[in-house]
Amino acid sequence: MEAQTFSYTPQTGWSVSEFPVLDSKQTLVIVFGAPEYIENPAPIQELAQAYPQSQIVGCSTAGEIFGTSINDHSLSVAVIKFERTRLATAVTPIETAETSYQAGSTIAHKLIGSDLRAVFILSDGIHVNGSELVRGINAILPGNVIVTGGLAGDGDRFERTWVLKDGKPQSGFISAVGLYGENIHVGHGSKGGWDIFGPERRVTRSRGNILYELDGQPALQLYKEYLGERAAELPASALLFPLALRSNSNDEKQIVRTILAINEADQSMTFAGDIPEGSLAQLMKANFDRLIDGASEAALMTHPPANTPVVSVAISCVGRRLVMGEYTEEELEATLEALPVGVHQIGFYSYGEISPYASGHCDLHNQTMTLTTFAEI
Repeated sequence: MEAQTFSYTPQTGWSVSEFPVLDSKQTLVIVFGAPEYIENPAPIQELAQAYPQSQIVGCSTAGEIFGTSINDHSLSVAVIKFERTRLATAVTPIETAETSYQAGSTIAHKLIGSDLRAVFILSDGIHVNGSELVRGINAILPGNVIVTGGLAGDGDRFERTWVLKDGKPQSGFISAVGLYGENIHVGHGSKGGWDIFGPERRVTRSRGNILYELDGQPALQLYKEYLGERAAELPASALLFPLALRSNSNDEKQIVRTILAINEADQSMTFAGDIPEGSLAQLMKANFDRLIDGASEAALMTHPPANTPVVSVAISCVGRRLVMGEYTEEELEATLEALPVGVHQIGFYSYGEISPYASGHCDLHNQTMTLTTFAEI
């Protein structure tokens, strides 16, 4: 396996004098870019023209990760040429959140095969219910297929996102690449690091990813009471106070959910994934040191092979970036410090992260640092 990473900014152009000569049917090109490239796709088209045989996937971001740096208005690119791994891509439209399960099922059907080892998936971040998307995937793919990826971002605006389709940035699509064969090694890790506070409350009325009531009280009203003065900054301030969900009081597995929108009329909140009725919900807040530790732990979970090229794709939640501000790069430094020397890393800040909780089928996560490592053995 050969791999190189490079970047692009409007001010300086490409960080390499010429594109790496790695084009082939077994080459994967991953591109993460600022939202505005949907209007100015020329650099992405240039990249696509340089790799006509390769499989190209990518999406818009709430910040592009390149090594230990976070950029805006840029492109972060990884080109990976596998020697003994077969690749296939699949794309499907996603017009409304209600079609998320079917979209996940469609992607899985397109990629499933006896030697499928992993799927890396990128979805439109606005018109999707991430929980239903992964449920549709999990209904088709066996648990030994590693599924990771994330939901595209649009800064803190939540207006329009894109994924690459036929080498062009387009809204309203989900794309994925399947990796096949015995030689591909895909590692994964996902950790949060938020602190839980306040009482645990029962979800008494919800529908899909829309929460209406907690303990019989209007959800938004209750949430605003906790936020105090920060309630005026909703929905952006909600990224700083996600919800921890678990199915019952005996369940040790907690999934974090972040808010995408609020509705003053019915006092509801729309989340990136499902909020099941009857589940238990509790507010979370940032703990700076634990967020950094969580990023390091996520990297340690990937267990990449030694003495071989490794590409790490870091997908972190936009909420983490807003919380950590100018110190955000510390979580990227923590991931690389925990990975073997020489690992190439790109990534993006997202509206949701997709990864197994520990092993087995994938889950939708929010407010985590989620890493995927690619290598051949």
